[in-house]
Amino acid sequence: MTARPAWAGRNYTLLTCATVIASLGSSGALIGAAFAVLESGGTATDVGLVATARTIPLVLFLLIGGALADRVPRHRVMVAANALSFVSQGLFALLVLAGDPQLWQMALLAALGGTGQAFFAPASEGMVLASVSGEHSGRAFAVFRMGMNGANIGGAALGGALVAAVGPGWVLAIDAATFAVAGGLRAFLDVSKVPARAPGGGMLHDLRDGWREVVSRPWLWAIVVQFALVNAVIAAAEAVYGPLVAEEHLGGAGPWGLALAAFGAGTVVGALVMTRCKPRRMLLVGVLCIFPLALPSAALAVPLPAAWLTAIMFVTGVSVEIFAVTWMMALHQEIPEEKFSRVSSYDWFGSLAIVPMATALAGPVQDLIGRPAALWGCSALVALLTVGVLCVPDVRRLERRATPPVTVPPPAQEPVMGAVPSSVLPPAPPRDGAATAE
Repeated sequence: MTARPAWAGRNYTLLTCATVIASLGSSGALIGAAFAVLESGGTATDVGLVATARTIPLVLFLLIGGALADRVPRHRVMVAANALSFVSQGLFALLVLAGDPQLWQMALLAALGGTGQAFFAPASEGMVLASVSGEHSGRAFAVFRMGMNGANIGGAALGGALVAAVGPGWVLAIDAATFAVAGGLRAFLDVSKVPARAPGGGMLHDLRDGWREVVSRPWLWAIVVQFALVNAVIAAAEAVYGPLVAEEHLGGAGPWGLALAAFGAGTVVGALVMTRCKPRRMLLVGVLCIFPLALPSAALAVPLPAAWLTAIMFVTGVSVEIFAVTWMMALHQEIPEEKFSRVSSYDWFGSLAIVPMATALAGPVQDLIGRPAALWGCSALVALLTVGVLCVPDVRRLERRATPPVTVPPPAQEPVMGAVPSSVLPPAPPRDGAATAE
């Protein structure tokens, strides 16, 4: 048996296994939810409304979730959030399998799932960052994300095939089961040596403290503002326009699932690159890799054949994963451990705040100016925002220190790696590979 690397401790293994399992279900469920709405007779606007219903509570509760995760044991927050997601997705599956689901019912269950994600995301990201230390942090982040994104490859491809073969209800049922298994694994995390957190000055005090951490760092708030808009237009393009283009021009759920799987394959390659690459100016390298995010919307606008779209999604996956790892490295190096979850919650909040509006308006905008024009607008906005962020000096100048300072005492949480987004988003946050899918 091959020995695990020194940075791959027990908590790392449990969290990685849990995230891989959950990602297998969630990446397929993104396709299943969209096609459940379409098969029930829904329109582009209806698909957008269900996506919006999930995102609104996600935005509303993120800051509370981040403050809570810095006050109580993070693994308990994660397990409770997984339990809520299991219930919501299970009921969603039963509703679809029973036949004739109503739009308001699907929206309500999507909102429950978004609530679970709001509490899970900051706690999860804080757990990852707090569990990594030393010169191997970049490699640990990359390997963890490689496992998660590798699961997205199989999950998206299998999800698209299952939607075409047996319908979206069974895909949603599988997702519910993976939440149950993942929550069970996370319940076994070893937190016996984690020191008790000192009492804070109250929830509002903690939120203000987290806000000060964000606004005091130009590189941090500039990228959060960038992704507030980037994630919004990508959510509209991939959660609403993508399934419609696939249905009308690419052959349905199967090719669309293959394209999403290619994105996942690209993220695995990007993570492999980052296990070897340690860029000195990490944020500069990462932000330059955001430019390819403009390509999928342009491909859908043409629209290019499925093979070309799949290739573009692969390239986009490589580039966005390089950004994701450099972003986690920057947070790990610069943010105090005890404030990780609060800062993460502001990061997630900024990244998702405009998504409900974008997904809700995607259908009406398509009706007003046409789908190709809307998609070209998404592509142009991604490129222009990235140029703007590169104008911030701190983004260009922030350098990786050879040995990041240890921000947590060695006994705490097995200072190895122990779980974003985030990505994305509905369907997948560009920064975290899977902003909505854990």
